[in-house]
Amino acid sequence: MIEKLSVLYELQLIDNQLDELEELRGDLPAAVNDLKQQIDTIKNQVDDKEAEKKSSLSKRKQNDEDVERLKASLKKFKTQLYQVRNNKEYDALTKEIDHSEEQISKLESESAALEDLGQKLKKEINEIEPQLAELTKELKEKETELKQIIKANEREEARLQDKRDKIAAKVKKPDYNTYSRIRKALGGRAVVTLVRAACSGCHNVVPPQRQLEIKSGKRLYSCESCGRILISPDVADEVQKKIQF
Repeated sequence: MIEKLSVLYELQLIDNQLDELEELRGDLPAAVNDLKQQIDTIKNQVDDKEAEKKSSLSKRKQNDEDVERLKASLKKFKTQLYQVRNNKEYDALTKEIDHSEEQISKLESESAALEDLGQKLKKEINEIEPQLAELTKELKEKETELKQIIKANEREEARLQDKRDKIAAKVKKPDYNTYSRIRKALGGRAVVTLVRAACSGCHNVVPPQRQLEIKSGKRLYSCESCGRILISPDVADEVQKKIQF
C-alpha cells in the first residue's frame, strides 16, 4: 500500500509541474479561443449580409427585366386601343393596360426598396470589416505569443508528460479514476500531505486516530472535509528524495 501511495503522490508532483507550465500560458488559450469565436461570428454576419445583398441585386435585375417586358406590352396594348372595333375589345385592353401599369408600379417600388436595402447592407458590411480586421490582428498577436510560450517549454513539457505516462501506467484504473475525479473537482490537487495534524489541502484538522492510520499507510485515506487523498509526511519525503525533475 505504501508503494501505491508513493506512486499516486509522485503522479501528483508531476501533475503539479505540468500545471505550472500550463499556468505560464495564463489566459492566452482562452483569449485565443474567444477571439476565434468572435471572428467566426462576425464572418458569418458578413457572409449573411453579402448573400442578402447579392440576392437583392439579383431580384432587382429580374424586376428590371420584368418592367421592360411589361412596358413593351403596355406600349403594344395602347397602340391596339386605336384599332378596337367594339366596347368589349376596348374594355379588355383597358383592363390589360391597368394591370400592366399596376405591375410596373409594384415592381419599381420593390426595386427601390431593394436598392435601399442593398445600400444599407453595404454600409453595415463596411462598418463591420474594420472590426474584423482589428480582431484578426489581435488574434495573430496572441497566437504568436502563445506559440512562443509553448515552444519555450515544449521540451520540458514533453519530458514530464513522458514521465507521467510511465507512472500513470503503474496506477490501477479505479485508483486513477478516483485521482482524476478529485483533481478535476479540487483545483488539481488530489493527493496532499498531513501538515501539523491538518490536511494541507483544506487545512482542516485530522482526528488523531485517523492521523495514525494515515501514517501506517495500510490503505488509502481521504480527508473527511475535502475528500483529497491524504499521505503522511514521511511518504512524501521519501518520494521527493527518490524522484528527479
